[in-house]
Amino acid sequence: MPATMSTRVALLVIYTERMVECVAFYRGLGLEFVVEQHRHGPLHHAAVLSDGTVFEIYPATERRPSSALRLGFAVDGVAVQPPLKPGRHVLTDPDGRAVEVHAA
Repeated sequence: MPATMSTRVALLVIYTERMVECVAFYRGLGLEFVVEQHRHGPLHHAAVLSDGTVFEIYPATERRPSSALRLGFAVDGVAVQPPLKPGRHVLTDPDGRAVEVHAA
């Protein structure tokens, strides 16, 4: 089933053991990063793409190796199944990945 026009990728997070090299690579593609830290979490680099998608590069850990990926979507909460109340939700896909969903 195709995504509705109101669904868009809102968050894409990669994990790396080569932070400096990855930041340089993506800067070379035109991304502008700022260094962030949420609460007591790790320092990471974040860029906002022209469509509003947030792209972040985090340091890899044993729990989140460089092969890990985190996704987030912005959706119309009434249009998805099952419907979602407005706000942030963390769902789990069939493969066990956490998927952050922001419902409007």
